[in-house]
Amino acid sequence: MHIVVCVKQVPDTANVRINPETNTLMREGVESIMNPFDEYALEEALKLKDAHGARVTVITMGPPQADVILRDAMARGADDAVLLTDRAVAGADTLATSYVLSLAIKKLNEKPDLVLFGKQAIDGDTAQVGPGVSEFLDYPLVTYVKSLSVKDGVFTVETLMDEGTDVIEGRLPAVMTVVKEASTPRFGSLAGWIDAKDAAIPAWGAKDVQADIAQCGLDGSPTKVVKIFAPPTKSGGRKVDGREKPAEVVDEIMQLLKEKGVR
Repeated sequence: MHIVVCVKQVPDTANVRINPETNTLMREGVESIMNPFDEYALEEALKLKDAHGARVTVITMGPPQADVILRDAMARGADDAVLLTDRAVAGADTLATSYVLSLAIKKLNEKPDLVLFGKQAIDGDTAQVGPGVSEFLDYPLVTYVKSLSVKDGVFTVETLMDEGTDVIEGRLPAVMTVVKEASTPRFGSLAGWIDAKDAAIPAWGAKDVQADIAQCGLDGSPTKVVKIFAPPTKSGGRKVDGREKPAEVVDEIMQLLKEKGVR
């Protein structure tokens, strides 16, 4: 069994900056990490590797320094990695990203039986790339997976729903998105990090995956960000102590509500 896990390098949410001209996140000089939700998808792949001897390939699309998260995944147990890096794919929306990722998956020497994503990325929160890749690959899609097992080419999953969980069974190949309730991600071992540090990770560009440049990057993204901004800092509210004279405090609160136009 061959499993592909698509991971994303995202800025640490404690240090997010926005480019006012392009309305995109500024990544230069900002500490980046593996998207936390992708760690759960990777862990599910590694659990299947432990159980069935599966081969795990990780793929990311990003700047050259994104190879750090690929080495992190290899230190944890992934077998292979591919870095998609090209100025032509920079600034892609979810559709353009799904398009390029799907081409990279098709280029792999071994067709994947399973493609895993975290449920969403913490920088965009769209949860659209996994479903988009499933459409380009023409693979069945299962989202919000909290448990996953495979036997004889048949998968059984539990998925989180608004009112509980559903059990879904189907036949591979498939694309799935994984939630944090699925498992606890493992850490990379020292031996794993030593091997990952020197691992040769191929870097593919748009031409390597035979992408149509018109469908890549900002120019190939039908979604345009008109404006992006940090929410204003909330000011502190007014505290009213009514322990001694509650009736007077009620009158005061009612007056404040009237001043705010609340009826």
